Amino acid sequence: MEFCHFAPLIPLGRLIVGIYDIWAPANKLCLANCLMALLLRYSHLQSVSRNTSMSDVTKPARIRLGMVGGGRDAFIGGVHRIASRMDDHYELVAGAFSSAAAKSMESAGDLGVSKDRAYSSFAQMAAAEAARDDGVEVVSIVTPNHLHYSVAREFLERGIHVICDKPLTSNLAEAKSLVETAKSSKGLFFLTHNYTAYPMIRQARAMVDAGELGDIRVVQVEYAQDWLSTALEDTGQKQAAWRTDPERSGVGGCIGDIGTHAFNLAGFVTSLKLDTLCADIQTFVEGRSLDDNAHVMLRYKGGARGMLWSSQVAAGNENTLRLRIYGSQGGIEWSQEDPNYLWFTPLGEPKRLLTRGGSGAGDAANVVSRIPGGHPEGYLEGFANLYTEAAHAIIARRNGNMPPASCLVPTVQDGLEGVAFVSAVVASSSEGATWKSLGIGDC
Repeated sequence: MEFCHFAPLIPLGRLIVGIYDIWAPANKLCLANCLMALLLRYSHLQSVSRNTSMSDVTKPARIRLGMVGGGRDAFIGGVHRIASRMDDHYELVAGAFSSAAAKSMESAGDLGVSKDRAYSSFAQMAAAEAARDDGVEVVSIVTPNHLHYSVAREFLERGIHVICDKPLTSNLAEAKSLVETAKSSKGLFFLTHNYTAYPMIRQARAMVDAGELGDIRVVQVEYAQDWLSTALEDTGQKQAAWRTDPERSGVGGCIGDIGTHAFNLAGFVTSLKLDTLCADIQTFVEGRSLDDNAHVMLRYKGGARGMLWSSQVAAGNENTLRLRIYGSQGGIEWSQEDPNYLWFTPLGEPKRLLTRGGSGAGDAANVVSRIPGGHPEGYLEGFANLYTEAAHAIIARRNGNMPPASCLVPTVQDGLEGVAFVSAVVASSSEGATWKSLGIGDC
């Protein structure tokens, strides 16, 4: 693979802000990813396939980005900020970083955001920014689930684009309503199911689309963690507290937090639509209000069958997202903890290892790869790929054009399917593992 030359460094002031944000202790990001994020952010080392003829054109002005949530002590806000900067398409200019006015102002100072654009509420922010000639063009929503609907609606109704962390909303009624709001808005809506933007997941999707597996027969997907094996929420740990609280998380616990990722990933790679499901969910930790383990059987339209397991009480599993797909002509296997490898077994032939940046990787994987094969890419880069594809769509809209077909960021419709999936799982299990449809028709 060939690579472009190093671009000039970003001015020192922006560099300092970026270093602080990445190294802030609240982000809890590993050393390797921090160093990689800095390298990619400030040296712009990207493959030629991502930057063909960039030296011959004028780069569009950075997209003015706002953020709701993601202040001090927040994890996912830092991830989104790194992702937005990695390919240098965005500039963070405003935010309601916390519902506490003082904390929002302090967070703005940490991030180099002007104090007059640090807001104490998302409603105040939406109104003020919509009235400015230089107001935000897009807002990132990185709050707990129960706020997604209100925040997204506030900005979409003003024609401001939205990048929202998953899930779409905390309940099905709000999800359906937000779909209608998005349809009538001039703003675009993007949902950050980040695993869909890993290079070898894009490779897998392309192989299924090309018919290399034949007719899809069996889908096995699992997402297992162990961090909630005890009542961590009772210790005051912030992430555990809101994820196990029905008022803030919604009707699903583990199935809503990580099960939706597994469901979305299986659908993204196979393009299969769910017909019905049958679920059995459990709450193993005494006193917990929401599920922490789930087994779900899946019947897809067209005849394929699937099984989904999600658990946050599986000892020894850190972030074990695995996908296996079997068709009439072959099968593929992928693991998130080893994301640069995709195993492909044509029927009757030896198993083959396809690697990111290797000779077996196709255009679908290469276009979202940044560095040579053999170097790890994963979580942060997956988020960054979504932000970059969203940027291409936003810039196209800025210029009066349709978003490019290459934009594969999950949409509001994908979000609706995810929320409907959680609702159907909970309903099925509560009725003794009955078969349920999503109840939303064709999406």
